[in-house]
Amino acid sequence: QVQLVESGGGLVQAGGSLRLSCAASGRTFSSYAVGWFRQAPGKEREFVATISWSGGSTYFADSVKGRFTISRDNAKGTASLQMDSLKPDDTAVYYCATRAAGGRSTVPNEYTNWGQGTQVTVSS
Repeated sequence: QVQLVESGGGLVQAGGSLRLSCAASGRTFSSYAVGWFRQAPGKEREFVATISWSGGSTYFADSVKGRFTISRDNAKGTASLQMDSLKPDDTAVYYCATRAAGGRSTVPNEYTNWGQGTQVTVSS
């Protein structure tokens, strides 16, 4: 079991940047793929980005491609989401999650461990 804690959210103006971090406890973090999801009020949780267990493969939602970067440091048990050129539509609670299965997934139900989320608010 992996426990996850997100941090780094906050209020930023449109065009600004934020870096979210996900700290994991447990020795098996390096065995899991990591995904970032977000949920805005009244909307379903949506996929943002994912990175493979090794960090060698990444995938992004079209809405954030070219603006967001995902990375991980298995030695430190952390994953990060660098968000640049932020837009008001990026406003949401952001969650990191892990899944043990191979391959790539954009489906929340396929992720087994979740953090508590961190709020990101982008003002226009």
